[in-house]
Amino acid sequence: MSQSPVARRKRDDQPANGAAPEPGDGPSRDESATAPCPVCGRTFPVSGRARHCSDRCRKKAWRRRRTPAAAPASLPAGIARRPVTVYECTACGTRRVGEQRCDSCGTFMVRVGWGGPCPHCDAPVAIEDLLDVSALSPGPTMAPQHTKSRGATTTSKGGRA
Repeated sequence: MSQSPVARRKRDDQPANGAAPEPGDGPSRDESATAPCPVCGRTFPVSGRARHCSDRCRKKAWRRRRTPAAAPASLPAGIARRPVTVYECTACGTRRVGEQRCDSCGTFMVRVGWGGPCPHCDAPVAIEDLLDVSALSPGPTMAPQHTKSRGATTTSKGGRA
């Protein structure tokens, strides 16, 4: 009576099919093996239960584990732009603050800029209308005029002056 071969595991850290274990599958019992340091990533020869390459990395890992996590940064709430934006109708020229659709024409208006109602007459005014925008912009820059260097001048007789 012949029995069919049964796949058996040779050791606890070896799979049943007899293939060699892949690196990182189990703890290494080989004292001559090297392992990467979890802090700096440098490989070091493993000795005993050492997990880190040096005392410096061991202490750094301990500080990382013990330091409380920083609170996540929260951004302040932004302002809504539509209520402070002045729009102007291209067809009839009316302006509104915060409304993008013209009541009389029924068309969408064009954005003029940030602004609000005028404190004196309550008409919509853009900040750009109040400021002289040409004074704020640097304007066209003048190219420096290069003059030819005069060097030494000559006299009528060919000598230097």
